[in-house]
Amino acid sequence: MERRLRWGIIGPGKIAEAFAAGLAESRTGRLVAVASRRREAAERFGDAFGAERRHEGYAALLADDGVDAVYVATPHPFHAEWAIRAAEAGKHVLCEKPLGVNHAEAMAVVEAARRHDVFLLEGYMYRAHPQIARLAELVRDGTIGRVQLIQATFAFRGDFPPDHRLVDHALAGGGILDVGGYPVSVARLLAGAAAGLPVAEPTAVGGVAEIGAESRVDEWAIASLKFPGGVVAQLLTGFKLAGDNVVRVVGEGGRITLPTPWALRGDDRRARIVVERAGEAPAEIVVAAERSAYALEADAVADHLAARQAPPPLMSWDDSLGNMRTLDRWREAIGLVYDAERPEARRPPVSGRPLAAPSRPEIPRGEIAGVGKPVSRLVLGVDNQRTMPHAAVMFDDFFERGGTAYDTAFIYGGGACERLLGHWVESRGVREQVVILDKGAHTPFDTPDAIAHQLTTSLERLRTEYVDLYMPHRDNPAVPVGEFVDVLDELVRAGRARAYGLSNWSIPRIEEAIAWAAAHGRAAPAAISNNFSLARMVDPVWPGCVSASDPEPRSWLERTRMPIMPWSSQARGFFTERGDPADRSDPELVRSWHRDDNFRRRERAIALAAERGVAPIVVALAWVLAQPFPTFPLIGPRTLAETRTSLPALGLTLTLEEVAWLDLAEERLPVAG
Repeated sequence: MERRLRWGIIGPGKIAEAFAAGLAESRTGRLVAVASRRREAAERFGDAFGAERRHEGYAALLADDGVDAVYVATPHPFHAEWAIRAAEAGKHVLCEKPLGVNHAEAMAVVEAARRHDVFLLEGYMYRAHPQIARLAELVRDGTIGRVQLIQATFAFRGDFPPDHRLVDHALAGGGILDVGGYPVSVARLLAGAAAGLPVAEPTAVGGVAEIGAESRVDEWAIASLKFPGGVVAQLLTGFKLAGDNVVRVVGEGGRITLPTPWALRGDDRRARIVVERAGEAPAEIVVAAERSAYALEADAVADHLAARQAPPPLMSWDDSLGNMRTLDRWREAIGLVYDAERPEARRPPVSGRPLAAPSRPEIPRGEIAGVGKPVSRLVLGVDNQRTMPHAAVMFDDFFERGGTAYDTAFIYGGGACERLLGHWVESRGVREQVVILDKGAHTPFDTPDAIAHQLTTSLERLRTEYVDLYMPHRDNPAVPVGEFVDVLDELVRAGRARAYGLSNWSIPRIEEAIAWAAAHGRAAPAAISNNFSLARMVDPVWPGCVSASDPEPRSWLERTRMPIMPWSSQARGFFTERGDPADRSDPELVRSWHRDDNFRRRERAIALAAERGVAPIVVALAWVLAQPFPTFPLIGPRTLAETRTSLPALGLTLTLEEVAWLDLAEERLPVAG
C-alpha cells in the first residue's frame, strides 16, 4: 500500500479547520503536524483534529522531517512568504487563495516551486468538485451555443469587529482578495472552455466598489470583464452585501445555471447543473462527489505530485498567475492600493529575508572604465515595472541571481521607473552594490543644457547623489560634439556620474567625441548603448534610434574594444513565435525586424537551439554575448519567468564559426571533429 501523504498546517484558523476536516476523509493523506505563532493555538487545533506534533512557530514545522506537504492558511499578506519558505524546505505546497496579495508575489511563489522542484497548488477547493469539470465540458461542447455572458457572484453580509482580517487594511482585507477570486477564476475557466482553451484572459477589466471610510477596503465590488470571442462577464463580490452566489452562463441557444458553485453544505454532496435550452424544458444534471471538496483537493495534490502541478480545472501555475493579474486589474479599476504596496512602505523581499548577493552568481560580471564596480553581463531594464510590488520582485530576483546593473531613463514612465528603482535601492541598502545606468536628454530635449537639469531631477527620483553611468539618450547632430563632451565631463568631475557614455550615437559622432575628449583633456565616453542584435533593425523602433549591428560598426567595436550596452538585444521578441513570417499581428515587430535575411537568421537560430536543447531566443542572446568585444546586453523581462528563460544564454558558448554562421557570414556550419 502506498504511503499516505503527511500534511502539516501553517496557521490554524477557520479555513484550516475546514481543510483538516476534509483531510480526514482523504484517501491519500493524513494530518501529522500543525504550527501556530502561539503554542496554545497549536495545541487546541492538534487536539481537535488529531495532529501528532504541535509546533510553536511556522519555521519549526518546515524543519519537521515528518511533514511531506504543507497547507498555508495564514492571513493573506503571509501566504507568499510561507509558501516560498515551504518550497525552500522541500515541502509540497497547497496555499490557500490568494497565492499572494498581488501578481508579483504570486510570481515569486511559482518561481520558488519551480526552482526547488516541489508541487504547488493554489487552494480554490471548488475547482476540485466534479461539477466544475462537468460545467466546463457542457460549455466546451456547445450545449447552449456561442457563449455571450457569464455571471458569477460570491458575496455575503456580515458584521465584523474592527480588528477582523476582512476589514483590516494591513492584512489586505476586502472582498476582492477574500472571495472575489472565485467568480474571476470561474469566469476565466468558462470563457476558456468556450474558446476550447483551459482558461481565457480578459482583454478589458472594469470595476466599481464601495470602499469603507474607516477600513479603506472594498466592502462590495462589481467587475466587468471582456474576453476574446465577444464573451462578457459580470462579477459581484463583497462581505457587507448578500449575493445569490450562483454561476450563470448565457449563450445564443440557452443558459446554464450552477446553484451551488463554491461549497456544498452538509452530508449531501450532490450538485445540480440546470440547463435551459431554447424551446426545451429545463434539464437537471446531478453530479455526485464521493468526498468533500477539501478532501478531493488534498487527493489531487497527492495524485499529481510527479507533475508538480494539478491539471485543469484545478489551478495550474499559469491559471493562478492569470487570476492574480485579473484581481490586480480589478483593484486598479477601483483605486485600491494597500499601504504595504506603496513605494515608501519599505517591505522586505517576499521571502521575508533580507536581500543578499549570491556567493556564486549566475550572472557573470565585467568592467567598464570609470564605474569602479563589477558590472553584470546582463543589464536589467526597469521600464517594464510600473508598481512597487512588481518592481521589487523583479529587482530582488535579478540581484539574487548576481545581477548588479539596472538601466533606467528620465522619460521612462514619466519618472515613475526612476522613482521605483530609487525606493528599491534605498530600502534594500544596496547602493554600493548596484550599477545604475541612467539616460536623459531625449528628443526634443537633446541639448547639452538639458543634461544637467534632467540629471538633477533623476538623482532626486533615484534618491542618490550619483549615477554610475550616465548617457544622453539621443544625439543631436546640430550641436557641436564638444559641447556635449564638456557637459558630460563636468558631471563626472563633480561626482554626479562616475562615468558617461553615449546612447544612439553614430560611430562617426562617437569617434568625434573621443577625439575631442583627448584633445581637450576631458573624460572620454566609457561605453555606448545602441541597438545590437543578431537580427538587423530594418526601421528604427523609435525615432532617432541607431543600430550597431552592421559589419562596419562591429568592426569598429572590435578594433576599439569599446563596451556596448545594447538595447533590444533579443530583437524585441523576433526570435520567439511572434517572429514567424506568417505572424503579422505586431505591426512594430513587422516594421522593425521583418526582412528576408532576418528570417534566415531566425531559421538558423531555431536549428542551433534545437541542437543545443535551448530556446531560439537564448541563442540570439548568446550571439550578442559571444562577440569579440565587451557586450553588456540590456534585457527587458516583464515577468520572473522571462528573466529565468534568458539566463541560459550565459552558459551557452558559441564558437566563432557558429557566430559567423548565425549571422549568414558562413553558408555551412562546420562540423565539430
